[in-house]
Amino acid sequence: MTRPRAAQRLVAVVRGHPRAPRAAMLAVAAALAAATLSGCATTPAASPDAPRSVSGQPLAPHAMHEECMPLAAGDRLDYRFTSSAPVGFNIHYRDQNAVVIPIAREAVTADSGIFQPALPQEYCLTWEAGGAGATLEYRFAVRRRGP
Repeated sequence: MTRPRAAQRLVAVVRGHPRAPRAAMLAVAAALAAATLSGCATTPAASPDAPRSVSGQPLAPHAMHEECMPLAAGDRLDYRFTSSAPVGFNIHYRDQNAVVIPIAREAVTADSGIFQPALPQEYCLTWEAGGAGATLEYRFAVRRRGP
């Protein structure tokens, strides 16, 4: 199979071939520089306790989406979501080999609540799509217990 001429030039640039056109090498260098700099131009990471709001989160058929965070006894997790199609929803944590699910909902398109954990653990909000898939919109906020 013969490669198109543009692909041959790119392969020559990548392999450092001495006959690679200078313009192509400059273009690749510029593209790499732009990609590197754009990675540095992100906004600073938000506080882990900052409220999180997500709109348009796609869920493929039978796929899952999780958001996890550490919670201490006495903390409060305020959550709400809507879905374009019925989904399974739960809040869970792992205790050695077991998965403990204090909140579970089946085939819902919306839910909201306040979850107050009794044990310090890493808790996960989990959505699981049915056969049709779904699009999620959700918001949650961790409210730490006072001193």
